[in-house]
Amino acid sequence: MSTVVSLDRISKSYEQKIAVSELSLQIEEGTMFGLLGPNGSGKTSSIRMMIGITMPDSGAVSLFGKPFVRESLKRVGYLPEERGLYKKMKVIDQLVFMGQLRGLEPAVAARRAHDWCERMQILDSAGKKTEELSKGMQQKIQFIATLLHDPELVIMDEPFSGLDPVNATLLQDTLVDLKKTGKAILFSTHRMDQVEKLCDAICLINKGHPVLQGSMREVKSRYERNHVVMTFEGDSSFLQHPAVKNYKDYSGQVEIDLKPGANAQDLLREAVSRAVITKFELMEPSLEEIFIRTVGEDVDA
Repeated sequence: MSTVVSLDRISKSYEQKIAVSELSLQIEEGTMFGLLGPNGSGKTSSIRMMIGITMPDSGAVSLFGKPFVRESLKRVGYLPEERGLYKKMKVIDQLVFMGQLRGLEPAVAARRAHDWCERMQILDSAGKKTEELSKGMQQKIQFIATLLHDPELVIMDEPFSGLDPVNATLLQDTLVDLKKTGKAILFSTHRMDQVEKLCDAICLINKGHPVLQGSMREVKSRYERNHVVMTFEGDSSFLQHPAVKNYKDYSGQVEIDLKPGANAQDLLREAVSRAVITKFELMEPSLEEIFIRTVGEDVDA
């Protein structure tokens, strides 16, 4: 598996403000990588350095195994957070034009645009002007424009913004399919549930500094499993067990946070002696919980 993106201790400052500090990461082909962080943490600044919109003050960027050169961008598809479409142009004309900008022949661009519009379920709107479409539809147009030239590296900054659950799922499924073909995919988002479901690896940055990174499994393994979900009937006095830090009782289903170092089996034995237990599940922390533990107290209000 070859490395598609390599950032080696890149840093960037604007006047006296540090946007990114000593960030290193690698993205392999056929993987999906999540770049996470609170608003203003440096995610977009990192992406811009990755693709040469801005240059790092120090450190090195490599794409496809070579030091960054503009020629490599022909193999990159980028969906920026700030959208930009020509409102008066018809959808199909706009996509063909954008395909030509990426080096495609008009006929090839038209064929690919038609196929992608069909796949993204907007073929009926291909003859309409952009301004006639909803924000969600426009988002799908930009998604298609990012992929028309069949890039090997796909970078998406908040790709699910403005999409309803049905269309967000459509984009997610498309990204998974692209990963299976060997594409490297980086996306930046504040939606922890999407990252947890889709990404093979993550990098969490806060105030420009990387604070947590690795494969999803490695990251989660660093945190103790201390959350229990139970369903029971009968006496609930076992919830006063010394292992319990706090709990929420939803009339027969209870969510319990254990104290650090507590043994969940001790709690289970106590519960079984007092109630009928129909479910007892020791849960690993969600990515959202890890995010909050790592940066929650340090995020500016």
